[in-house]
This record gives sequence, C-alpha cells and structure tokens, in this order.
Amino acid sequence: MRKKLLLGNWKMNKTVLEAKSFAKLTAPIVKMASSAGILVGVAPTYLSLDAVKSNSSGLIVAAQNCHYEDHGAFTGEVSIPMLKELGIDWVIIGHSERRQYDNETDEKCNKKIQKLLANNMTVVYCVGETLKEFEEGLTKEVVERQLRVGLKDLNSEQLRNVVVAYEPVWSIGTGKNASEEIAEDVCAFVRNIVKSMYGAVSEELLVLYGGSVKPENIAGYLSQADVDGALVGGASLKIESFEAMVKALI
Repeated sequence: MRKKLLLGNWKMNKTVLEAKSFAKLTAPIVKMASSAGILVGVAPTYLSLDAVKSNSSGLIVAAQNCHYEDHGAFTGEVSIPMLKELGIDWVIIGHSERRQYDNETDEKCNKKIQKLLANNMTVVYCVGETLKEFEEGLTKEVVERQLRVGLKDLNSEQLRNVVVAYEPVWSIGTGKNASEEIAEDVCAFVRNIVKSMYGAVSEELLVLYGGSVKPENIAGYLSQADVDGALVGGASLKIESFEAMVKALI
C-alpha cells in the first residue's frame, strides 16, 4: 500500500522569519498526518531551508533545485554537499518554471537526478505539458519523453528514492484545474512508462498531481487509484490551508 504525500512548493515566497513561524506551527499537523499514514513536507527557498528544518520535527524539508556539480564556477547555484550539510535529503527537479525560465532541459534534469540518487537523496521529478501541447493532444508524448530522458540510466533500486509529480503547466497557478479523470489518466500513464523502463518497482512509485490544488479539491484528486499525493503551490503558504488539506485526506 503506497503512502500519501502532501508536499508544498513555496517557490520564491516567505522570508526566513516567515518560514520559521510557519515551521513552528507544523508539529500537530505532522502528528495528525503521520497517524493517518500521510507524509507531509514543504520546499522553502534556499535561505529558509535551515530555519524550517531546525524548527520542525517529522516534516519533510525539500530544496527547490540543486546543481549537479559539487562545487565550481556556477554563480548563484547550490550544490548537493551544501544541502546535505543542512540535513536536506529531498530535492525538486525539473519544475515547469525552471524549465521555462532557467533552461532546465530533460538532459540537465537527468544529470541532477543521477547525482542526487548517488548521494542517497530523494528526488521529486516534475513532468507536464504546456497549454499548447495539451490542446494539440501531445500530453502523453511530452510526459513520456520527459520520463524516458529524465530517468534514464537508473536502476530499480534507485527508483525507490524517486517521486514523480505530474503538473500540467496550464493549470499551475492559473486556477484552471485538470479534471480528476485527466489527473488519474496521466498519473497511471506515468506509472506504466516507469514500469516499461524499470519493472515492478513502478507499483511502489509515488506519483503526485500538481496544479491549483487546494483544500476544496485535494481529496477528489487523491481518491484516484494512481494519484498518490499532491505537489501544492499557493495553498501551502498558509498554515490554515496546509492543515485543511491534511484534514481533507484523513
């Protein structure tokens, strides 16, 4: 039986003090979620990682990105050893905003994923299509390419440290929701592609849905057979809605 996972992606939001205040309020939420077999976490900015990690217990704390080199002339980047020093062992890779604004290609994602898994980190790999691709019926073609390139040259044991998040780009922060049926169809497709690549371990793979998820609709998405959790943006920024989403899943 796969666990459920609620992961908040804070993007470029919250100062260190704001993040610390949020973290201090998470203990009862984490306890409530844990008792129901639900994993919960957030991905703050680099600056707030330590503040959230130090002021919470049992909360997954993920970085929003990393570089594939340990050190070097890469201005503005953060390396895996730097994250590990803070006790961070989860990292989001390939979010659509990084693909769109920072030239995050599938090939670059694969380099990062390989390096993270070699360091025993957990990867949340994001895949998803643009509105144009959706309207042209290319969703599965795009998602399959992202999976086959981004997850190439791994082994089935490494796949146990991979989470895949399907986020239709046209639904992120727009208020336009993919239907529960679309979410289930694509998440099941993700699992089948991973099965074709790495076999039965695909049944253990957590596949998340993301895109305008909020307390009012999260239960519907996670009631689908192949939707194991949610990667949530705006609704994860307020402790009240974060708690409400956990309650909706219990």
